[in-house]
Amino acid sequence: MKLNDQLRTNPLRVILNGKKAGDEAVRSAIYQLRDKGCPIEVRTTWEAGDMERLIAEALSDGVKRLLIGGGDGSVNEAVSALLGLPSEPRPELAILPLGTANDFASACTIPTAPIDALRLALTGDAVEIDAVQANDRAFVNVATAGIGAQITAETPEQLKNFLGGGAYTLMGLIKAVSFTPYESGLSTSSKELSGKVIVGAVCNGPQAGGGQPLAPNARINDGLIDVVAVLEFPAKDLDIVVKEILDPEVDGKYVKRLKVDKLQVWSDKGMPINLDGEPYKADRVEFTVLPKAIAMVLPADCPLI
Repeated sequence: MKLNDQLRTNPLRVILNGKKAGDEAVRSAIYQLRDKGCPIEVRTTWEAGDMERLIAEALSDGVKRLLIGGGDGSVNEAVSALLGLPSEPRPELAILPLGTANDFASACTIPTAPIDALRLALTGDAVEIDAVQANDRAFVNVATAGIGAQITAETPEQLKNFLGGGAYTLMGLIKAVSFTPYESGLSTSSKELSGKVIVGAVCNGPQAGGGQPLAPNARINDGLIDVVAVLEFPAKDLDIVVKEILDPEVDGKYVKRLKVDKLQVWSDKGMPINLDGEPYKADRVEFTVLPKAIAMVLPADCPLI
């Protein structure tokens, strides 16, 4: 296995979500690669603030490449911490998918087997990708609002683990029966839209909620975010909504789509929002693309580039 050039003299620093530190497949993969001479160091998170502290420590130590082991939320924490550092010399970021859904890693075709994800982190090249600023927070995959955010925030951890991504679909069906749409609106430099929103998504990546395709045409290095909003509709128009959802090229009657580099979103009662799996609540959010903000290690044939 040919190491990435900079790792020959600078070890890969792995930061594991503390809940996954005892994962036998992860431990075995790290020991196996270390035995083959691959330089790997490991740190684990324990409590709030650890990710930011460990990434600052990595920068101080001169680490060139980080591997984050966890789910979409751990990746979000790492991205937010990296964006708080000077752009030079900001470490490169690789992902070891260990979450329930792993939506971002899955869409990027990052291997799920720990040994394969570690090999990619050790040998792959980094590509500059976009991030998205959301007020004082940031994300690299998707921000969902409305019913989607409620589902993610309220799905019990045990149910997530048992059903995997399917848990989100199940909870979605339950919530849809009694869900009240949010009166909200959005504005861009060229367009304004308002109405009762069932679900909305601001997408850098294409999917969320355990593999649900929200913006299939989204790319993570195009300098744009894909916006999708499903407005309230009468039961008799369900077939129209389904057709509009299934066609990513359609900006329809109930499913609204646009590509922008900046937008503002507001709601009448603090719509719940979810940033890469992390809950957030605000009456008004300004989303802004941060072009080529993160150097991420991706497969050579990553479909999102």
